Amino acid sequence: MDTTTPPPSIVELSPGETEALLRAHHVGRIAFSWRDRVDVEPIHYVYDDGAVYARTSPGTKLLTLRHSPWVAFEVDEVHGLYEWRSAVVHGAVYVVRPDGRPAERETYARALALLRTLEPAALTADDPVPWRNVLFRISVGRMRGRRAMAG
Repeated sequence: MDTTTPPPSIVELSPGETEALLRAHHVGRIAFSWRDRVDVEPIHYVYDDGAVYARTSPGTKLLTLRHSPWVAFEVDEVHGLYEWRSAVVHGAVYVVRPDGRPAERETYARALALLRTLEPAALTADDPVPWRNVLFRISVGRMRGRRAMAG
């Protein structure tokens, strides 16, 4: 056993580094719970100005989030067993609707424009996943980033 190699370390990312990690990637995992059940699902997303924007299809996840909107959201960047970065966001989910008050319509238009940076055909006749027609926003309540580094 080689005792000259220092052990790996895990350090906190700065808030700016954590936000940069969230901006750099577009697939993460949302974790949500209801009563005695916890689920984690992958989603495409865009991070912008303190919020995660994504879309989903109507169903069980939305029903669960309607009753318990508090979620965790995680993004990882892995290069090796001891070479990775991770950002975890905690916050509340809000469905973004195209109707309603002017502020709601504005948020919907912003969410759709951001999501179209990933999929330009989102919510058009050419949408490759037209069943994912519900937009939502995770308002970031707190976030934490960490990095592992080999010795």
